[in-house]
Amino acid sequence: MPTAIVTGASRGLGLALSRALAQRGWRLVLDARDAAPLRLVADEIGAIAVAGDVADPAHRRALVAAAGAPVDLLVNNASVLGPSPQPRLADYPLDVLEHVLRVNALAPLALFQLAELAPGARVINVTSDAGSEPYEGWGGYGASKAALEQLSAILAIEHPELRIYAVDPGDMNTRMHQEAFPGEDISDRPPPEESVPGLLALVEGDLPSGRYRAAALQEASA
Repeated sequence: MPTAIVTGASRGLGLALSRALAQRGWRLVLDARDAAPLRLVADEIGAIAVAGDVADPAHRRALVAAAGAPVDLLVNNASVLGPSPQPRLADYPLDVLEHVLRVNALAPLALFQLAELAPGARVINVTSDAGSEPYEGWGGYGASKAALEQLSAILAIEHPELRIYAVDPGDMNTRMHQEAFPGEDISDRPPPEESVPGLLALVEGDLPSGRYRAAALQEASA
């Protein structure tokens, strides 16, 4: 039974992917900040729940310890948006930006460093088009995702024995997307379940390390 660590697994894309992996027989170690909803998910799919903040070194150590070795899949999905509505960079609180960078970029690298990854293991770092396109008002979140993408690209070069992916899941109807557009109706966005087949193509296939869009992967496998 292969082992996966999935962060941000109590809702949204992390929850949808965890359910799909559980159906495929994966042993799952799940993370989220809120313990109660995470426990419900873990009970539902038979996973191990380790609640906490990925920005906390002690929590990261506990998460990796619960997974044991080897780890066959590391999914760095946990993210924070930052202020809502998003401020321009000239007005962005630097202490908040530091936290966004810690969660969205440094924590994935820290988990990579801690986890005992199996030869050929997959690492999926969930990114965003805001990490590659300059959207006004998205400087903090976008900078954190751009950092994550560059970290992913360099790790891929340094670790050719692994498959390291930065994956843009596309727009989704999730709580974070709603926070990004306060007061707007985002019901036209697809549910996160529609992005899961693209991620599974990376988990179960043998595509080279790199940056991918979930929608393009799904189209290619259709």
